[in-house]
Amino acid sequence: MLARMNSKIELKRVEFIPKVPEAGILYVSERFQVAVHSCPCGCGNKIVTPIGPSEWEFTEEGGKPSLYPSVGNWQIPCRSHYWITDGEIQWSYQWSEKMIKAGRRRDNAKLEKHLRQKARAQSKSFWKRIQHWILGKG
Repeated sequence: MLARMNSKIELKRVEFIPKVPEAGILYVSERFQVAVHSCPCGCGNKIVTPIGPSEWEFTEEGGKPSLYPSVGNWQIPCRSHYWITDGEIQWSYQWSEKMIKAGRRRDNAKLEKHLRQKARAQSKSFWKRIQHWILGKG
C-alpha cells in the first residue's frame, strides 16, 4: 500500500461509472447520484459514495471536488479514513469498533429521518391533490 499522505484527486463527470476506476480520479454521475473512486491507499478497492440528503454531499469549486462527510472504508481490509476536500485527499485518524458502530447508528438515524420527511411530504401532496380535485382546481 502507498504511504498515507495528502494527494490530489481529479474530478471526472460521467454518466456511467467505469468498472475499474483509475487512481486519482473521482468519477461523479449526477444521473445516478453517485461518486466513485479507487481507494487512495493503493489497495485497489472501488469506493462507492452515494450522493443525496442522507448520504454524501458532493460539491465542486474551480473543478476541484469535495465530498462531505469523510470517507471511512470500514468494510475493506485497509480501513482507510480520509476527507476529499478541494481536490485533495486528507488522511484522518482510524476509528475504533465502538466509533464505527456509533457512526453506523448515526447514519441509519439520518436515513430514517430523511425517509420519514419524504413520506410526510408525499402524504401531504396526496391530500393536497384530493383537496384540489374536490374543489375543482385540479
